[in-house]
Amino acid sequence: MRAVELNQQRITFRSDYRNRASRDDLIEVRVTTAGICETDLQLARGYMGFSGVPGHEFVGVASRGRFARRRVVGEINCACGTCDTCKAGRRRHCPHRTVIGILNHDGAFADSVLVPEENLHVVPDGLSDRQAVFAEPVAAACRILEQVSMSPQDSVVILGDGRLGNLCAQVLKPIGCRLTVVGKHSWKLQRLRDLDINGCLLDQHIPEQSADYVVDCTGSPRGFETALRTVRPCGTVILKTTVAAQQELHLAPIVIDEVTVLGSRCGPFAPALEMLAEGRVQVEPLISAAYPLEDASAAFEHAQWPDTLKVLFDVA
Repeated sequence: MRAVELNQQRITFRSDYRNRASRDDLIEVRVTTAGICETDLQLARGYMGFSGVPGHEFVGVASRGRFARRRVVGEINCACGTCDTCKAGRRRHCPHRTVIGILNHDGAFADSVLVPEENLHVVPDGLSDRQAVFAEPVAAACRILEQVSMSPQDSVVILGDGRLGNLCAQVLKPIGCRLTVVGKHSWKLQRLRDLDINGCLLDQHIPEQSADYVVDCTGSPRGFETALRTVRPCGTVILKTTVAAQQELHLAPIVIDEVTVLGSRCGPFAPALEMLAEGRVQVEPLISAAYPLEDASAAFEHAQWPDTLKVLFDVA
């Protein structure tokens, strides 16, 4: 099959790739659309030491099972289902899991991807593939609402005006909190202002240690440092950034100011699909370009340009 392969930090197109199944109970999903995200870019820089087919944001058609011939999206953590962690309801953190396109599991930048049936969710009618492909990152934004209880009285700062920062802002906006997105790009911040979300350029941002919550979506090793200078004492920093680079952490400010640091990764697909279907999260304006699999190197290069938000693969 056609696939995009990552090997020794090099992206290449293959016309003869053989999908590597991690277990026997997987459903083949014929991919129609897939999206490049920051994690994919970090994988290409050496994060996780991954080799194989990347890509974990996808829409496709299930080949068999309960959802045969239906459009589906899929959760990325493939749990064993039998260990104590799974039985305790923490399947996303199963110690034996594979992660689609990230950890010991070929991903969706290919003609097909293999997914456990329990990970699949049907795409609502009326939702286009180019909208539904955002289900995974919108779910990641929704994870914040599972982890903390924000109120209209809270001050929330999102660091990063890119793909994930934009989606987190859209998901948190209905709470009515005092929300500000801090970024480096006037045009990206303007897109948020068009959605009635306040934006501030990083060089104009004065960290005052006053925010109740700070969400780091920078994709930068320096994001956490900025977050600590922005969050109030006894406030919460929510980390969405994963980077390949080594980070030097100074823990004293966390102890002195009693800051809660919360990792936040994958989230629930059901509310994400509902938000997309009802138009409560606008994603099509985020699409910068779409490429065929054959142009994988150009697609990855484009995804790193500063004037880019989302690059897709049109697979079908």
